[in-house]
Amino acid sequence: MRLVAAAGAAAAITTVLAPVTGLSGSATASPRLTSADAVHHTARVLRVGTYHGKRGQFRTIQAAVNAAKPGDWVLVGPGDYKTHGSWAPKSSPEQPAGVYVHTSHIFIRGMNRNRVVVDGTKSGPPCSTATKDQNFGPKDEHGTPLGLNGVMVWKASDVWVQNLTACNFLSGSGGNGNEIWWNDGDDSGALGKGIGFLGSYMTTTNTYFHDESTAAAYGIFSSNWRGGTWNQSYASNFNDSGYYIGACRDVCNQVVNHAWAQWNALGYSGSNSGGRLIIKNSEFDHNEDGFDTNSQNGDNPPPQDGTCPDGKISPITHTTSCWVFMHNYVHDNNDPNVPTAGSAAAGPVGTGMSISGGRNDTVMNNVFENNNAWGIILVPYPDDGPPCTGGTLTPAACLYDQWGNAIVGNVFNNNGSYGNPSNGDIAALQLEVSPTDCFGGNVEEGGGAPSTSPGDAQMLYPTCDGGLSVPPDPNPVFLDEVACDSGSASLAGTPSGTVCLPGESNYPRQTKVVMHKLPGARAEHGRPAIENPASAKLKTMADPCDGVPANPWCPAEHYAHEKAASSSEYGAAPTHETLVIDAVVARRLRHAFSL
Repeated sequence: MRLVAAAGAAAAITTVLAPVTGLSGSATASPRLTSADAVHHTARVLRVGTYHGKRGQFRTIQAAVNAAKPGDWVLVGPGDYKTHGSWAPKSSPEQPAGVYVHTSHIFIRGMNRNRVVVDGTKSGPPCSTATKDQNFGPKDEHGTPLGLNGVMVWKASDVWVQNLTACNFLSGSGGNGNEIWWNDGDDSGALGKGIGFLGSYMTTTNTYFHDESTAAAYGIFSSNWRGGTWNQSYASNFNDSGYYIGACRDVCNQVVNHAWAQWNALGYSGSNSGGRLIIKNSEFDHNEDGFDTNSQNGDNPPPQDGTCPDGKISPITHTTSCWVFMHNYVHDNNDPNVPTAGSAAAGPVGTGMSISGGRNDTVMNNVFENNNAWGIILVPYPDDGPPCTGGTLTPAACLYDQWGNAIVGNVFNNNGSYGNPSNGDIAALQLEVSPTDCFGGNVEEGGGAPSTSPGDAQMLYPTCDGGLSVPPDPNPVFLDEVACDSGSASLAGTPSGTVCLPGESNYPRQTKVVMHKLPGARAEHGRPAIENPASAKLKTMADPCDGVPANPWCPAEHYAHEKAASSSEYGAAPTHETLVIDAVVARRLRHAFSL
């Protein structure tokens, strides 16, 4: 498990789950993405808990998952499914989970996103904040709790997890604390054999904080996996990142659509995840650092490279860059009072997006607004240990420089209001001779070009040309600033604790970790707030029976017969996307996220 942050660069450069409470609720459709060729028996519907007064065959999610065969559905009725035990793979006993899924091609779906709660606590109300109610996981050989993961899909292809909430699965000595995790060999350094998944209408959060050793680490997580889609999801209060995709090299082939990340150290983190990977129609706000993609040693192999596999051309960018961040709203990422741990704690507060040692990525048609340090930064990532394939800093350290990234057609507004030198819309530095980044068609709302450091970046480098190498530009003013913001020593050797030079002190520091409720959550008639997330953004599935074979909970047979590959939505991407977004479109984009 990686704890990463863009400004980690500055640091070196510079269970049985038993339903306790039955809750009523309605429930929405998703595409039928069947791996029918792998299914050789008639699909069954295994029901957990009670729905509309009809009791299912199982009391626990784990029991139904254990009984499921490829092609089966596991439907989960409304309830608070407490953690009273855990299971772990024999090959990775240090990674226990409340729900351990090891069978391919099964489909797990809650009947109501907001009222089916996979709960990391062992007692109390749903997602309790009390220490006595937390489950810190089984103990390691030294008697220290390992922590616990929530729903963990272990090396099983094409598993769906839909329409539910997972909360309060906490970290520990085993580096756990992941609420929903597709795990195909984390820390193995090798791409797994798992192909495809679907996660949709998922809410992940954590309500408990005592210190960083037990704080929940990640909301929705994919490691060493090829192919998959996350759609309509939410993640908040994590001390590393709300979303993470790592260790899939140049064949990630994943899509993140309609995601929303708030109150995390990093809204999104992605280490060594490249090739075909799209993040679109999503919102990243009120994190310390909104979005981070990076190269690093760990979750190997590096680097992070968005180049299309086999030299192909992206139908979106019409270039060889297949890693695309588009149509997203990145705003107000200025909160130092979120949980933070490891190198994620060095995320530069006030930053909308960080590309750290990333290469050949495309950032197009987004809005970056009210990020008080920078809208976007592009920085190298120095690191220690193998494989150290980057340029050498010292015999013990290597450098993953960033290059070839396209920042095009974005709208910027009111970024850089901390007012320190280099604060603004875009800032970049590089330490090696490398291909240029490019900056074109970006605008400041209200007119004019965005502010950049170094200045006039759009005039100097308007087009990306992999054959054009440019000399290093350490941009020392920006280098010192990002080191100051992240609380790290700069390359110039500024002692830790005295990083900030005179005039660079206007960066907020953590005073007290604040845990936030779900959007729109409120307590009614003594019921816990988590039961009532009255926000249109956290909508449940309109019809949880869509695509499900007839059963007592879904008596009408309306199986969706169309067949598609669940490996990714990438192949269905539009054949043309404009590279320019004007102020009118920007306002419409903001409006879409305010609904």
